[in-house]
Amino acid sequence: MKIQTIKVYKINIPLKEGSYKWAHSNWVEEFDTSIVVIETDKNIIGIGEVCTLGSSYLPAYSKGVRSGILEIGQSLIGMNPTDIANINLEMEKKLKGHPYVKSPIDMACWDILGKYHKMPLWKLLGGKFGEEIDLYRAISQEDSETMKSKVKEYKEEGYSKFQLKVGGEYEEDIERITSVSSILDSNNILVADANTGWKSHEALKVIKKTSKLDVYIEQPCETYRDCVAVRKKTINPFILDESIDSINNFLQAYNDGAMDIINLKISKLGGLYKSKQLRDLCIELKIPMTIEDSWGGDIATAAISHLAHSTPEKFRFSSTDFNSYNSFSYSEGSPQRIDGKMTASDSYGLGVELDFSKLGEPEFVIS
Repeated sequence: MKIQTIKVYKINIPLKEGSYKWAHSNWVEEFDTSIVVIETDKNIIGIGEVCTLGSSYLPAYSKGVRSGILEIGQSLIGMNPTDIANINLEMEKKLKGHPYVKSPIDMACWDILGKYHKMPLWKLLGGKFGEEIDLYRAISQEDSETMKSKVKEYKEEGYSKFQLKVGGEYEEDIERITSVSSILDSNNILVADANTGWKSHEALKVIKKTSKLDVYIEQPCETYRDCVAVRKKTINPFILDESIDSINNFLQAYNDGAMDIINLKISKLGGLYKSKQLRDLCIELKIPMTIEDSWGGDIATAAISHLAHSTPEKFRFSSTDFNSYNSFSYSEGSPQRIDGKMTASDSYGLGVELDFSKLGEPEFVIS
């Protein structure tokens, strides 16, 4: 089998809530997502997606995805997409770094691999664990009463895990955490996600003022050093996200005892190939994970579901379903949230069929 054509589409995905806000005064009203369609000489098509959550969250940006694919795409024409290790080596050879550029291509190749072997992706990634995947709900950064109201609403929809977007003025963050905590039950999980927004002294003040509450602290500071310093001064369960952008960085954090849980984002690693490597390493080292991506639509949600569902439940701290945050769907077969949970499809590959009428014309075609 050979790759014949790579098509790249750009679509904008509006948010159901109108906007999404997090640390450093970042906010968006719609997401620019890139969809990759790989066509083969065996009439098997693979699809992938990456959405960078704007240009100021990680060292990644939406226009960079498409220009990066133009840089590496031609070298992939004629290669066998089911030789995923070789595909990843070729992408790294042609473009150092920029894993987010490679992620949708890798994802599309996995989709082809599943369709070729007539297997759902979860089977190729390790098998299915459990009947459902528990989801968290991210709560956009607002005033404390608005965030409290949203948590109450999502509790009624079946969610039991909530990720508060904090990392603003620390006094306001204390109120946000305290207010939301007051309406949670003992079986609920509350994560205060600062998205690198606090200085270390601010993080310590927040932790001290909320020390009697059952709350996880996620990525309080921008630098790994500051996160470790905060970690050493608190007994709160600790999550690292932005600092874990490679297997080497994970190993350093593990050896430093820097976290209890990590957020594994597919595009930060460059796709499912390396995400599976890190996932399996976390299982071996007994580190639970939130399995997700930076953002996305139907395809990204499907990829998340397969990686999460093929992860043993005791190491699957949480996951997310980005397509339920969005007001635009472009496919059939993507996982749908029911009572705060989702399941991975049993159809071949990702299990997603694109509605090309909603994608428009591709931005470019490589052949």
